Amino acid sequence: MQQDARKAAVDAYKEQKTLAGIYAVRCPAMGACWVGRAPNVMTIQNQLWFALKLGSSPYRALQAAWTAQGPEGLYFEVLEKIAAEELQPFRDQALKARQQVWCERLGAVAL
Repeated sequence: MQQDARKAAVDAYKEQKTLAGIYAVRCPAMGACWVGRAPNVMTIQNQLWFALKLGSSPYRALQAAWTAQGPEGLYFEVLEKIAAEELQPFRDQALKARQQVWCERLGAVAL
């Protein structure tokens, strides 16, 4: 029975729609905000937090904020979700443009 449940979970995962989008990481204590783009905003926080925990984030200022404030001092939020079908065929350019809009709106640094 466990094998059936596992197979059902795997099938459900494979059928999930991915949502591209724009996200923000905020550090209120430092007054800092970073805005990034991702082909799947539903999984990007885990990727970011994993790299930050290991101390291997390519974003030095974000890593410094994590080191100084810890995980409790950073907040992740999805700013905009975009269905993958809406972005074809110029997904990267569209995400980059939306990221720039949000950076300007929030006075944030691009990731």
